[in-house]
Amino acid sequence: MEPWKDLSTKAIFLNINHIDTDMIIPAQYLTSTKKTGYSEGLFIRLKEQDPKFPLNRYASGERKVLIAGDNFGCGSSREHAVWALLEYGIQCVIAKSFGDIFKANSLKNGLLPIQVSAENYEMLIGLNYDESNFEVSLKNQTVKVKENISFTFKIDPFRKHCLTQGLDDLDYLLNLKNEIENYRSQNKENQYFDTTWAVSKQR
Repeated sequence: MEPWKDLSTKAIFLNINHIDTDMIIPAQYLTSTKKTGYSEGLFIRLKEQDPKFPLNRYASGERKVLIAGDNFGCGSSREHAVWALLEYGIQCVIAKSFGDIFKANSLKNGLLPIQVSAENYEMLIGLNYDESNFEVSLKNQTVKVKENISFTFKIDPFRKHCLTQGLDDLDYLLNLKNEIENYRSQNKENQYFDTTWAVSKQR
C-alpha cells in the first residue's frame, strides 16, 4: 500500500444518497480476489443509464476526490468496491455518512473517507466542479476549496498513522517484528501470544 499523500485536484460530484456497494461495483464483476481489474465495472449501471453521468465525462485518474451524499458504501461488505475506486484513481471520498464496513475497508486499503456535516455538504453542493480545486491534507486533517470554503475532519489516530506510512494491518505488525520477538522472549511461559498490544500501541 502506498503512503497517502496530500491532494490538489478537482472532484467528481454525485449528489446521490445511499450509494451501495453493488452500485459501485456490481456482483458480476467480482471474478477475482486480486485488487485489480475492477475499474471497468465502476458505477457501470449508472454510466449506462445516463450518458451525462460524471464518470462518462472524466478520464480515469483525472479527478481523485469523489463527493456523495448520505450512507455511501452501504449494502454488502464487498471490499472490491474500495479496490474499484482506487484503481479508477479515487483517493478520497467525501460524504455525509458512510456504511461502517465500507469505511473500515477504505482505511485498510488506502482510501481516505471524510465525513462532513450537513452544513458543509450544503456548501459543497453549490460549487462549480469544473472550476473548483480541492486541497485535501491528511496531515492537517483539512479540506480547502477556494479561499472561502474550508473545514476540518476527524480520523482515528492509528488509521491516520497507517495511511501516512502506507501500512495495512499486516504491514503494521510486521514492522513491529523486533518488538514482538522481544516480548515473546520475555514471556515464554505464555502458551498463546496476543498481538492486540501492538495495535493498541498507536491509539
